[in-house]
Amino acid sequence: MTPSVEPPLVEPPLKGIRVVELTHTILGPSCGMILADLGAEVIKVEPVDGDRTRKLRGFGAGFFGYFNRNKKSLALDADGPEGRKVLVRLLQSADVMIENFAPGSMSKRGLGPEHLEKINPRLVYCALKGFLPGPYEKRPALDEVVQMMGGLAYMTGPTGRPLRAGTSVVDIMGGMFGAFGTVLALKTRDRTGKGGLVESALFESVVFMMGQHLAITAMNGAPPPPMPERVSSWAIYEIFNTSDGQQVFVGITSDGQWKRFCEFFRQDALAGDPRLATNNQRIEARPWLVPKVAEVFKTYTREALEQMCLEADISFAPVARPQDLFDHPHLLANGSLAPTTLPGGVKTRLPLLPFQMMGWRPPLVSDPPEIGQHNDQVLAGIGYDEAGIAALQAASVLGPR
Repeated sequence: MTPSVEPPLVEPPLKGIRVVELTHTILGPSCGMILADLGAEVIKVEPVDGDRTRKLRGFGAGFFGYFNRNKKSLALDADGPEGRKVLVRLLQSADVMIENFAPGSMSKRGLGPEHLEKINPRLVYCALKGFLPGPYEKRPALDEVVQMMGGLAYMTGPTGRPLRAGTSVVDIMGGMFGAFGTVLALKTRDRTGKGGLVESALFESVVFMMGQHLAITAMNGAPPPPMPERVSSWAIYEIFNTSDGQQVFVGITSDGQWKRFCEFFRQDALAGDPRLATNNQRIEARPWLVPKVAEVFKTYTREALEQMCLEADISFAPVARPQDLFDHPHLLANGSLAPTTLPGGVKTRLPLLPFQMMGWRPPLVSDPPEIGQHNDQVLAGIGYDEAGIAALQAASVLGPR
């Protein structure tokens, strides 16, 4: 009997790195969350009454609870003189600072890159903005603004109806590249002993995503149409209706898959049709071929169609809604959804980072914090005794704990 082999134990790669996070909404918090998940001690400095994202409703109600796990909360009036002293002391102990405030606002407070280089030369300063340096760098920006500006909204909706993507994809990507740049800057610091400025931006992130469309424009000499009107690179790449009123996406992307489709779904006439021998021929035949395939699929229930596609090794997916992921068997089996308690006591399951490294999956270590939950712990860690903390509390420099 072969003995079981345990996956190698990997120490969190950013263990021992202290990050001071001065952020709000998604762009900055997503960057901090990634670093926290990778093992960094991330101290979220928020106003004494809490990050404004905590109070959002509507589409923003989940922002704080998702993007602030594995962090400590220090509720601090950082704009007052005593609070500023606390913040500077904290930054002197830090390896990284993240901020996503309006361009120039940190420099006006005396906390810009040029100031912090003198306070802590080893500090990596991660600035997350709307635009990288250039003519637009002082413009305000939002995820939806740059989706419109960068062509993503145009490519997502049909002609004349630009449509933002169904999640804050640019904010998250900007935060991800900020985290990536920060890790690289820390590695560079290991060699040079000096920190420095890392910049990531929304507009350049969406432009990066548009690269494939720029490339096809250059190759074809004409811009591509929006995604709902595109000419697919594969003949069968559609959403199909089933007999029980459900929808399933099916993609037949190779000649081998086409042969298996014809075999498993008993479509001998299609298999023998010389007009359908290759994918490019099948693309030419789409006007009559897709309706024919739709007729075949419409005779199956969703469950039966999925089982047939699975047996035929053909790509497929039900048209799911976000809430369907809570009970997805694959996610539950591999631990991709971490049991999480949100501020206020709501219990749920939320996604972990979508990668493994040498058998290690970045875990949930702590739930998103309550306002000021770690005031005493953080302040004690930078040298404040009980009397000093009490004095700050009495002077309303600190929020609740």
